[in-house]
Amino acid sequence: MGHDHHHDHHGHHHHAPANYSWTFAIAITLNIVYVGVETFYGFLTNSLALIADAGHNFSDVIVLLLAWGAHWLAKRKPTLKRTYGLRRAPVLAALLSAVLLLVVMGAMSWEAVQRIQNPVPVQGKVMMIVAGVGVIINTLTALMLMSGSKHDLNIRGAFLHMAADALVSLGAVVAGLIILNTGLYWIDPAISLVIVVVIVLGTIALLRDSLNLALDAVPESIDAKAVNTYLNSVAGVTSVHDFHIWGMSTTQTALTAHLVRPEDENRDEFLRDLANGLKKQFGIDHVTIQIEHGNADIECQQDHFPCT
Repeated sequence: MGHDHHHDHHGHHHHAPANYSWTFAIAITLNIVYVGVETFYGFLTNSLALIADAGHNFSDVIVLLLAWGAHWLAKRKPTLKRTYGLRRAPVLAALLSAVLLLVVMGAMSWEAVQRIQNPVPVQGKVMMIVAGVGVIINTLTALMLMSGSKHDLNIRGAFLHMAADALVSLGAVVAGLIILNTGLYWIDPAISLVIVVVIVLGTIALLRDSLNLALDAVPESIDAKAVNTYLNSVAGVTSVHDFHIWGMSTTQTALTAHLVRPEDENRDEFLRDLANGLKKQFGIDHVTIQIEHGNADIECQQDHFPCT
């Protein structure tokens, strides 16, 4: 039997840029300042809506801190206790982000329904100005996180929180404008409910993907059947078994497999080329292959990927 462990730390197109620590630092600072401004004007104008929104925006500061912490932990070196390091931290952070966002949206829905039944007078002008500042800050933060959100589930969680807040703030601006012109206070909670539906639909995908990664499912970007077919098509391979693919983190994918290869010449070259092929075609950057010379049917178990 032979064994190869090929792992590449650099140059993979799914890795988030190293400077995301600065992005998180700037985003957190902007949001803390905004929470302070909202709280100040909330008390100044006796606006319960602004104070409540400041509390909601403070939850975003927590989410950004959580995502930043996970981003940092994922870079920690492996130890004898944690041989993969802490690469799962971003997966757990993304899962927690999705759950928190759904909880916040649930609270917003409850508040909105209460306010539709019992409309509360609000100062449309102040509401528009403060919410307008929120649109700018949340949009800027979301734009800073946008590129990383495409390939890193942890950053996508933080991005969704900021994009959601930008939408909520925009809704408040529109509601403030309508209230100023019509005096219809129920417009504010009604717009909030529409925004909640949009945000929840986006969050369900984040919850599904992060839960799948936490449960060692094959990442959405990988076609397991295509990878299995590829391994079977490699010259000299007669069958594949004990085949597993899972997300080691939100940016790295691992594969383990046993390949039956009766004629095993140039093993090192074969393993190196195979690992490079899996990385290039499928983005799998942590590959462990075991070579077997005999018939593997005896070892083929029902709880594994179908033997081929």
